[in-house]
Amino acid sequence: MTASVLPASHPLATGATANSPLVAALQGRQPSHRPVWFMRQAGRSLPEYLEARKGTQMLEACLTPALAAEITLQPVRRYGVDAAIFFSDIVVPMRVAGVGVEIEPGVGPVFAHPIRTMADVEALPNLGVTGDGGAFDVALAPIRDAVALTVAQLGSTPLIGFAGAPFTLAAYMVQGRPSRDHMAARELMHADPATWEALVAWTSKAAGLFLRAQVLAGASAVQLFDSWAGSLSEQAYVANCAGGSRTALTAVADLPVPRIHFAANAGHLLDALGAAGATALGVDYRVPLDRAVAVTGGRFPLQGNIDPAMLAAPPEVLAAHVQDVLDRGSEAPGHVVNLGHGMPPHANPDVVKSIVDQVHERG
Repeated sequence: MTASVLPASHPLATGATANSPLVAALQGRQPSHRPVWFMRQAGRSLPEYLEARKGTQMLEACLTPALAAEITLQPVRRYGVDAAIFFSDIVVPMRVAGVGVEIEPGVGPVFAHPIRTMADVEALPNLGVTGDGGAFDVALAPIRDAVALTVAQLGSTPLIGFAGAPFTLAAYMVQGRPSRDHMAARELMHADPATWEALVAWTSKAAGLFLRAQVLAGASAVQLFDSWAGSLSEQAYVANCAGGSRTALTAVADLPVPRIHFAANAGHLLDALGAAGATALGVDYRVPLDRAVAVTGGRFPLQGNIDPAMLAAPPEVLAAHVQDVLDRGSEAPGHVVNLGHGMPPHANPDVVKSIVDQVHERG
């Protein structure tokens, strides 16, 4: 690591985002209003996103700075949300490092060579460190450029940096493609723990360097997203995966940015997720926020957790659900409203805007 302070031009250093509702809530301070943003708000459900992406593959879009910045900004313009989430994909660090991976439409990430042995892990590219001028550091330039372009247009609205958690990255790499039960990864974890540990060390470093590049380029907070941790028992997560998430989050721990840790279908892991280096926890829609406060002893600001399926409910039903989330979230030291998972691709933008308006008026 080559920096332990933010660049002088960083929006937290200049004060542009330091007192924003999002940063205040994530730091347990009193925001001017309850902040709200949505996972997967940048894309999928927005017609302007579909227009911008025409003729462009997903990973190409992520690595084209002007396009990635434009997509990141679109939901801020349309909805008036309190944060932008950097438009990226969890496999971007692997692609940037030189690992053979493509996102196949209707399938998801597909790796040319699944990782199954120690020799496979040892053949992975050397990641170096931030600022060392090595191949990975140089290849992160499009990410830094996209963040800088985005931040320059956001003003006082903070940008959240994003990375996939080491377990989810490793699970994809072992399976070679999406899986319902992640059996290949779970089997490797127990059958060949040395290889599993080496792979998680690599994915941890990749995720951490990816987060750090975004923060140093201007992100005011980060989120580590673990799609598949919910498939693990608490014992297996703590023994085999929590250390990887801690390594990734520790990569930015010397910088004054909130660190959100979110895992889907992982209500049984909330305490462990918090212990893995988070300063705030994302909670999916399956666990009421007041229960999450009780489970974690009120130690963390919380983010969440509107049920995405409720976006299709009658307006009065959705409004009552949003109010319930606001009420339960008020018991946490800080609360950022979000969906309890990603934005459905068929979500009605007008409905999403109505949620933002309700949160700002009643939160």
